[in-house]
Amino acid sequence: MADHDHKTIAIEAPQPDVDSPDAVTLWRPVGQAELDLVAASGWRAWPHAPEQPAFSAVLGRRYASKISRERKVPAEGVGHVAQFAVERSFLNHYEIRHADRCDEREYLIPAAEVADLNAHIIGAITEEADYRGPVSDSEFTEAEAALGRPLPGARRSYLQGQSWFRRGWMTTGAYVWLNTPREMLELHQVWEESTDEHPGIAIIGGDGSREQLVLDLRDDPAPVLLVDITSNGWGSGIRQANDVGQLIDRIEAGDFALNFEEQ
Repeated sequence: MADHDHKTIAIEAPQPDVDSPDAVTLWRPVGQAELDLVAASGWRAWPHAPEQPAFSAVLGRRYASKISRERKVPAEGVGHVAQFAVERSFLNHYEIRHADRCDEREYLIPAAEVADLNAHIIGAITEEADYRGPVSDSEFTEAEAALGRPLPGARRSYLQGQSWFRRGWMTTGAYVWLNTPREMLELHQVWEESTDEHPGIAIIGGDGSREQLVLDLRDDPAPVLLVDITSNGWGSGIRQANDVGQLIDRIEAGDFALNFEEQ
């Protein structure tokens, strides 16, 4: 399934009804193949994997992200975190245990009972986060040659780390999508007219819709601005961070929020 398809479903799928008193919110680190099967179910069911003795889900998003980034990404180049809510009355039949001999807690559902689990999921399963492996030097070289300007070192360091946040939901409710350098160039070509209206622009991400997170490379350090794809100049840009390093720190903390008002 293409990235665009995942993005559309992730944004449009209803969030789990976590306000229900009989709902327990769980998270699960998953690889691409498993996420594709969840998507194929309409984001309503987990696949039955007979080769796995049990289905595990944890009670904390941070730990699920850690497993996805430290295990799934090195093994597959991509890792996801999925969120879902389950009826508490169903989970009461299972013991909460400590995961990997640490303080994080998880449920283990026998593989043969995954169908029963699916029958007690409240709402939709959602993709909370997508993490990717290191971006090659060639992508940065290609992008900088096309731009005629260097990209900030903090962006290169982040995208060339062991894993980086590709897209997902912030704790603020904001949805954030980050582009690779090659994807950035593709967007510049698609929105050539708008790009021409913004000299020194680098489209580094967005909200999964029409709003784009961009760098104004005319300045050093380059500020991060929010620009609509129909914008006809820098005058309508709204500052989101003083530089890309600050943006990355807030995304990693999960507390980044899109600012839609002029300061």
